[in-house]
Amino acid sequence: MSPLDRTPPSLRGQDGEGSVQVHQDADAKIEGAKVFSVYGKGGIGKSTTSSNLSAAFSMLGKRVLQIGCDPKHDSTFTLTGMLQPTVIDILKEVDFHPEELRPEDFVSDGFNGVKCVEAGGPPAGTGCGGYVVGQTVKLLKQHHLLEETDVVIFDVLGDVVCGGFAAPLQHADRALIVTANDFDSIYAMNRIIAAVQAKSKNYKVRLAGCVANRSKETNEVDRYCETVGFNRIAHMPDVDAIRRSRLKKKTLFEMDDDEDIVRCRAEYMRLAQLLYDGTEGLAPAPMEDRDIFELLGFD
Repeated sequence: MSPLDRTPPSLRGQDGEGSVQVHQDADAKIEGAKVFSVYGKGGIGKSTTSSNLSAAFSMLGKRVLQIGCDPKHDSTFTLTGMLQPTVIDILKEVDFHPEELRPEDFVSDGFNGVKCVEAGGPPAGTGCGGYVVGQTVKLLKQHHLLEETDVVIFDVLGDVVCGGFAAPLQHADRALIVTANDFDSIYAMNRIIAAVQAKSKNYKVRLAGCVANRSKETNEVDRYCETVGFNRIAHMPDVDAIRRSRLKKKTLFEMDDDEDIVRCRAEYMRLAQLLYDGTEGLAPAPMEDRDIFELLGFD
């Protein structure tokens, strides 16, 4: 019999159509803290958003842990002032014997006491980012580092929606999407919404809303949100102060009190309070690709 005549395997998994993933180990659940996962198109400003949001949570008196989920390990450098080593690289140094590690080997103190971890990732084209996220959470739990944490923020690589980089959604209470007021960013947001919706069938994660970042206007974002039933919950304008803060390896909360910086800080503080108080779990209906082109594309 030809291979083409065989019945195709069923890929209807527990995490949505086409999924062959298994459920998260119950022992790996993060308990006690409010967990947020930040997604968005590559280069859209997720790390900037995550770090300033972590700083804002800390200014509210919360104990914050930020976990960078990117092989570039640049999620937390504005909080610490430097690139931090990754969990995966540190584990390699001890031949993957986590019992040999101390918390200070993989956790750094950042601005205003924010705890910073860079999970890292496999080399390009190899391995799975989900394994790295899982090992990081396991290590944090083994050292009881999540027991005295109020807020955990996962800063996730690009707009990848594969099972590996969707792994933080297994831990998160709310997913936050960073976008800009342009077609490509909204197109990526639509795919991320679909990924979160798939995970929400079996996990507690729900969508909190989106942040319009580096955008003078929000009309296209708002039009998309109105169409699919989503919410824009913050707007960070396209101001040079944010770019300068990254060049100085600082969060906005460490910069001089220029007008633009004070305004952006206030928006991050408002967003942090909103998220901590609890947002409605949204269930937007992602659009088909052709429909997005008709809504936002060129004539």
